[in-house]
Amino acid sequence: MTARLAANYPYVFAVVLFVIGVHTLLAHANLLKKIIGLNIAGTAVFLYFIAMGNVRGRLEPLVDPAHPHAEFVNPVPSALILTGIVVAVSVTAFALSLVLKLYRHYGTLDAEEIVRLRSILDEDH
Repeated sequence: MTARLAANYPYVFAVVLFVIGVHTLLAHANLLKKIIGLNIAGTAVFLYFIAMGNVRGRLEPLVDPAHPHAEFVNPVPSALILTGIVVAVSVTAFALSLVLKLYRHYGTLDAEEIVRLRSILDEDH
């Protein structure tokens, strides 16, 4: 069992990272911690897809005249993950700008406190 886990360490690490990210996302009320948890979970997904695209024993996808019949690793998953990373950075920047606006308006980053303050404001109107 331990040998199988050691042989598949990228998958195990991706699952552990994903669990940490989802736990952080669900267990904390602080909005910055939620963004960090979302990024950790997203990074775990990126790691998982890159690990799935890698095949042991194959070469990097560069043409080498010394190995004309070599089998190569598929470069498409890595290219897709690069696109995903760009999107994740954009979403993180947008989320941080929203959190900044919420902090300036409510004076807190606690999601439960913001909900409580909103309910008080809604009762006044």
